[in-house]
Amino acid sequence: MIALLNIFSILYDQVIGFLGISPLIEMYKSGDYSSLHTLQGIENAIGPVIPLLLIIEILRAAFYKRFKAIHYKVQFFTYVFNSFIGRFISIAAVAFCIGVFEKYSIIKTSFTWYWLIYGYVAWELSHFVYHYLAHKVRLLWCLHSTHHAPQTMNLSVTYAHFFLEAPYADVIRTSICILLGVNPALLFFIMFIDGTWGAFIHVGENILKNGRLGFLNRMILTPSHHRVHHARNPYYMDTNFCNLLNIWDKVFGTYVDEKDEIPIEYGITRKMNPNNFPDVYFGEIAVLFRDVKNAPGLKNKFLYLVMPPGWSHTGEHKTARIVRKEFLENSIRQAEQVL
Repeated sequence: MIALLNIFSILYDQVIGFLGISPLIEMYKSGDYSSLHTLQGIENAIGPVIPLLLIIEILRAAFYKRFKAIHYKVQFFTYVFNSFIGRFISIAAVAFCIGVFEKYSIIKTSFTWYWLIYGYVAWELSHFVYHYLAHKVRLLWCLHSTHHAPQTMNLSVTYAHFFLEAPYADVIRTSICILLGVNPALLFFIMFIDGTWGAFIHVGENILKNGRLGFLNRMILTPSHHRVHHARNPYYMDTNFCNLLNIWDKVFGTYVDEKDEIPIEYGITRKMNPNNFPDVYFGEIAVLFRDVKNAPGLKNKFLYLVMPPGWSHTGEHKTARIVRKEFLENSIRQAEQVL
């Protein structure tokens, strides 16, 4: 009986932790709402928004008879798996980078509105660098591919990550921001905004059919842009790496709008079972291990680790850049033939 109660207690803690409502419950029990006047209190109040939207998304899909548990299964297992083995790694990584690099920052900033603008531009640059490398370096793609494996888009996808990806991402982003002088307190505030928006842009069509958000689609990266990023269509491959501000995608030529005539196909190009947890979580690592094992010579083995996905020692490359370039060239030729 005690063991059963312990199981229910663990499950309760996991559900409350996922929903992010424990601070609100404690606030309600104490009757003290003064924390809502603080930044931490505001963060605690906004935190449950994404899990709540996910529940609404599921309920709405069920109401319209579009709900399929299989669309959420692997993401759920991934969240549970990560919650046990990767919970504190990212926090430690961020603290370590701040401690190491803060003394080398090129400028000193403070927690003010004008430095917030600078800090967010710096953050988006750091996010672009991390995200770009995650798509262009095979070893890092193995960490990131779990997030791209789902073949439908819904809010549960935001929880689908390999447990080592967050520490890698936070090391890159924190190091760049701290070196650029972003104040640590300001950085944590930016991380909160970015995390909330970064979760929201995974919203599926069961809540938001058109993800363009009207005029905002011309100003920021919307769910529509992020759906493009998750597409495996050649036209959309490796685009829209930023999270909220599209400035660096436009600077580096990776910005692409969703086209109605090119319906999005979600997932990755490798043949896989998107409903099989081991394949989603470890599949890319297994394929990389096989390629490294079969590659001739140490140089080729090393290149498989650092070159983009699709690179081959035989020269028969199928990287996203090559596939997209061939698609665009064929499209131009077809258009010229029509004319």
